[in-house]
Amino acid sequence: ALTLLFFLFLADAVARWREEGRLAVWLHVPILQSRFAAAAASQGFDFHHAEQGSSTLTLWLGEGPSRLPGYATHQLGVAGAVLDESTGKVLVVQDRNKTLNAWKFPGGLANPGEDIGDTAVREVFEETGIKSEFKSILSLRQQHQHPGAFGKSDMYIICRLQPSSFDIRFCRQECLRCEWMDLQELARTKDATPITSNVAKLLLYGYREGFGKIDLTMREFPAVYTGRFYKLYHRELPQPYRNI
Repeated sequence: ALTLLFFLFLADAVARWREEGRLAVWLHVPILQSRFAAAAASQGFDFHHAEQGSSTLTLWLGEGPSRLPGYATHQLGVAGAVLDESTGKVLVVQDRNKTLNAWKFPGGLANPGEDIGDTAVREVFEETGIKSEFKSILSLRQQHQHPGAFGKSDMYIICRLQPSSFDIRFCRQECLRCEWMDLQELARTKDATPITSNVAKLLLYGYREGFGKIDLTMREFPAVYTGRFYKLYHRELPQPYRNI
């Protein structure tokens, strides 16, 4: 009975919205009321996305194909290249649940609303027990149709971190091995993932020639429309260009 009442209510509302010239309808359905999704689908609604506890359906009322924005198309992974500048050693791990036991930088997926640097610091600590501080972004990888992202695209960012502790207490559920490895050795070894090997060479270049040659550092600016703040990552500007 409730489903029928909802169907009739929605049909009347959609007709009214069409007359008013509305372009689209967004319908949020809590998981415990998911039976109403079928009633909405019978009137042309389609799923847009689902999150924990609810799903969102849409109905395009304008002319032509829908111009509504799609939902998130990427997942974000972040790793931390923790370099001890006093010894030239970098923190690396081998994942326990991978078919290839290759050396890599510790990292994982970002939580919703979590800044890139915060993800790197958190993941490094969770996997290795090492505390660190975000310094810069070193690299960004984009991969489409990623099997671990339900066929969506995957962004993988590696950050340069500075350690504030050095005693390894790695998570044995996630990691098979963890150690401080000489950076030059990591850059040369065949027992590292390709992205780790390439970023190790980049990090070695910065270590020898100056991190200013490789770092994408962060600055915070106010957003024009939302009133919030955003973080912009770019190469450091020379002083004469900062106040042009």
